[in-house]
Amino acid sequence: MNLKDRTWKEFNIVDILGPANNSKAYHTDNLISDKRGIPYITRTNSNNGLSNTVKYNSSLKINPSNSITLGAENATFFVQPYNYITGNKMYYYKNGKLGLNVLKFIAICLNKSCLGYGYGLGLTGTRANKRKFMLPVNSKGEPDYKFMEDYIKEHEAKLKNQYMDYIKSNVNYFKEIKLNKEWKEFFISEIFEKIQRGKRLIKEHQEVGNIPYVSSTALNNGIDNFIGNETGVRKYGNCLSLANSGSVGACFYEPFEYIASDHVTHLKGDYSKYSYLFMSCMLNRLSEKYNFNREINDTRIKREKVFLPVDSKGEPDYKFMEDYMKYLEQKKLLEYIDYIK
Repeated sequence: MNLKDRTWKEFNIVDILGPANNSKAYHTDNLISDKRGIPYITRTNSNNGLSNTVKYNSSLKINPSNSITLGAENATFFVQPYNYITGNKMYYYKNGKLGLNVLKFIAICLNKSCLGYGYGLGLTGTRANKRKFMLPVNSKGEPDYKFMEDYIKEHEAKLKNQYMDYIKSNVNYFKEIKLNKEWKEFFISEIFEKIQRGKRLIKEHQEVGNIPYVSSTALNNGIDNFIGNETGVRKYGNCLSLANSGSVGACFYEPFEYIASDHVTHLKGDYSKYSYLFMSCMLNRLSEKYNFNREINDTRIKREKVFLPVDSKGEPDYKFMEDYMKYLEQKKLLEYIDYIK
């Protein structure tokens, strides 16, 4: 299916989706993280706007599933397939007659129509309601929802085939490895040669670009934005990022070059990807000890320890860590195959 073969026509957002709804704002400090909780959507350009999943309580004003969210400051539209709550300056559109795939197509068209908006030139609900955007139409000049549905289905089928090819080429069928090892406690400073906090960079000073900006979110490998700043920042890569505030203790392996906020401490040593992944899981346990009111400052991190499996000499067994993570990876890839099928 080719987009260029279609006739396109301009429509007002309100005529297609209805007027924007104001979403009740919740501050992250007043929410409790819960991996099985409800999505918390904020003004981010990545991860479908998902900032966290939080514990449900009856006082929360829940937004409906199968709606399109709009972040005023970043002017980005996302389709939300589940019920959710939002942060500050968020809006949503709901048209109960349109299916999920059609909404996905419409969200892409909306994002294309709003290029130029963003931080410094926000897109409020009032402004958005006046916006017009292009949609493919049928012979009657009406939105061709059947084409939109079929196009998204075809596109997703192609992606699934790509995932299957990737997975099959990366499954190595490692034999099962169990954690029946001796363990020992080590100072973090013994394990990592370089430990440094990132540098503060507020939203208003973030320039558009392609470099991942890692902050204190517990999702999406800590990526909060993609920016292009070259001065006044600290870049790292092939290391661990540890959230020292916000989602304190969230730790990720970062294989790429990234810019770190001051809410992140980078941990660097001469290790493989899989050893880093193992150690990130162990360091994530720091989240049980710290919270918003007790952060991991530079003094505390020097006193912190991490449990690691050891070899016969009582030294960290990096070969075991690597083999164990490779085994877990191939297990997960096999699960993906079952899910996609």
